[in-house]
Amino acid sequence: MRITCYKTMLDDDRKNILVKESSGNYPEIRELKSPRKVTEMLNRVFQASKQAEEHTYLIATDMKMKIIGVFEVAHGIVDASLLNPREIFVRLCLCGAATFIIAHNHPSGDSTPSKQDYELTSKIEQASKMLGVELLDHIVIGNMEYTSIKSLERNQKMVN
Repeated sequence: MRITCYKTMLDDDRKNILVKESSGNYPEIRELKSPRKVTEMLNRVFQASKQAEEHTYLIATDMKMKIIGVFEVAHGIVDASLLNPREIFVRLCLCGAATFIIAHNHPSGDSTPSKQDYELTSKIEQASKMLGVELLDHIVIGNMEYTSIKSLERNQKMVN
């Protein structure tokens, strides 16, 4: 699979544009159809589970789950990162994404989502529905483990 990482910059008219940062072939990564595969990709490409500070990644995809681009949308401190949904949706609109996945690491190694993780997921999901770009998942990466917030929410609904 070819994975291209982008960043946003301002052009001469002070408008957001996409700029390719890097690109690489990862033949061992064939598809991203599960939280485990997404976690494996982020660990392989960005070493997400080994980062000393929180990093939040955005994976923009088309309708067939083909990756359009990967973005680092936030880089914080040991136990937090500041992320506003605006940064996510600017990138999604610029690259023409139909669906997307958010993922971030917990340097503590514990992949249990925090209250703030749930609140952010809810806020992003509300905005995604208004814009017609589907949030597929929010994944929290720990040390050799991960938690899919969408899976937890589905399981919670089944119990209630």
